[in-house]
Amino acid sequence: MFDILYTVGAFLVAISLLVAIHEFGHFWVARRLGVKILRFSIGFGKPLWKKNFGGDKTEFVVASLPLGGYVKMLDGREGDVPEAEAHRAFDQQSLRTRFAIVFAGPAFNFIFAIFAYWMMFVIGVQGVAPVVGEVKEGTPAAQAGLAPGQKILMIDDRDTPIWDVALEALLPAMVDRGSVKMTLANENGQTFTTELNLSQTVQELEPGKLFEILGFTPWREELKSVVGRVVEDSAAAKAGLQEKDRILRIDDKVVNNWMDMVKIVSAKPDQDLLLRIERDGHEMDVPVHTMSAEQDGRTVGKLGIGPYVSDVERVLYRYGVFAAMGNAWDKCWSNAWLTLKMLGKIITGEVSVKNLSGPLNIAVYAGYSANAGLARFLDFLAIVSISLGILNLLPVPVLDGGHLMFYLVEAVKGSPVSEQTEIIAQQIGIAALVLLMSLALYNDFVRLLN
Repeated sequence: MFDILYTVGAFLVAISLLVAIHEFGHFWVARRLGVKILRFSIGFGKPLWKKNFGGDKTEFVVASLPLGGYVKMLDGREGDVPEAEAHRAFDQQSLRTRFAIVFAGPAFNFIFAIFAYWMMFVIGVQGVAPVVGEVKEGTPAAQAGLAPGQKILMIDDRDTPIWDVALEALLPAMVDRGSVKMTLANENGQTFTTELNLSQTVQELEPGKLFEILGFTPWREELKSVVGRVVEDSAAAKAGLQEKDRILRIDDKVVNNWMDMVKIVSAKPDQDLLLRIERDGHEMDVPVHTMSAEQDGRTVGKLGIGPYVSDVERVLYRYGVFAAMGNAWDKCWSNAWLTLKMLGKIITGEVSVKNLSGPLNIAVYAGYSANAGLARFLDFLAIVSISLGILNLLPVPVLDGGHLMFYLVEAVKGSPVSEQTEIIAQQIGIAALVLLMSLALYNDFVRLLN
C-alpha cells in the first residue's frame, strides 16, 4: 500500500512541477510583453486553492485534476474587453508577440530539462560499469567479437562509464539499424576496437528487448548467500545476523546462492529455522523465527535481510559545475532528437507502437526513480519534460504546435485562419489526441499485466 501511495505521490509531484513550468513559460513571456493574465491554473476542475496576486489581480489556482493546466489571458474572442485594456488583450497583439507567448511553454520545458540534467551531473549518478555478460551466437554482438567479461570503454568516441550512458549511445544505432564503433577492454586489461553492425537486425524495437537486438546481456555476478543488510527489528536482527554472514545451510538443506536461500525461506512463513552460517572464518548455528508477508496473493516467509553486492563495478558518474553545463545541453539535445526520430518512425511503422507510454507507465517510473535518489528522479523529470515540450510542439490543433502552425499560415497569407477552419481542425486534433492517449493507456495496461 505504501509503495502505491509513494508512486502516486512521485507522479503527482512530477506532473504538477512540469505543468507549472510549462504554463509559467506562457505566463512569464505574456507578462513581459504586456498581455494581461486573468488566471494561472495548475490542474483542471474544482479549485482546491486560489488567491489573487499583483496589480492585475491575477487569480492563481491549484485545481483537483493535476493532469494539465492553463493560463487564461484577456482575449476579445472569449468575452468583452474594456476599451481601456484592449491593447493588453492577447488577440490584439502582433503575430510575433502571439508566437513568442505560445512558443514559450515548450521552450521552458526544454530549459528545465537542461537545468535538471545539469543538477543530475553535478550531484552524480550511481551506476554499474558496462561489462558484457552472455553473448548469443549469430548475433551482432557475437559477430563483433564481444565476449563475457569485456568492459565497454567507449562508443563512437564517447566514454561510457556506466550502463546508462552505454545504452544511450547505442540506442540511436538501434533505431536507425546502423552501426557503432566500440572500444572494449578484456579481463586482462587489453583494449581493442570493433564495429557493432545492427543493419541486419529484424527484431521489433520495443521496451525490454534492447539487449535481444544487440545480442548480449549485461554481466551479473551470481548473488551469493551473503548478508549485505539487516533490517532493524526484523527476524534476522533479533537472531543476531550480521553483515557479511554467509548462510551455508537452512535446517538440512544446502544453500548455494541467494536465490536458494530466498526459495527456502519463502516457503517457511512464521516458522522456526536453524541457519548454519560462516562468520569470520568460523561456522556456527543461528536459530531464527521467520516473519510472514503477503506477496503476489500468497503468504511468504521473510528474514529481513538484503544481499551483499560488491561495489567494485559501481561507478559515480558526475561532472564539475561548469563541465556539467555543456553535457546537460548535449544530453537534452540528443534525447530531444531521438524522441522526435522515434515518433517519426512510429508514425511510419518502422518502430513498434508499443514504445508509446501513458500516465500509468510514467507513474510507475516516477516511483522507481524517486526511490532511486534525487539524481535519478532529475533524470526522469528531464526526459518527461523534453517529451512534454515535443508533444506540445506537434502541429496538432488544440496543442501549442497547432496554434503556431496557424500563425505560420497567417504570416504567409497575411490574415488569420478563419474561425470555422480552426473549429474543424481542433475537432480533428482532439480526436487524434484521444486515439493517441487510448493507445498509450492500452500499452500501459499490457506492461502492468506482464
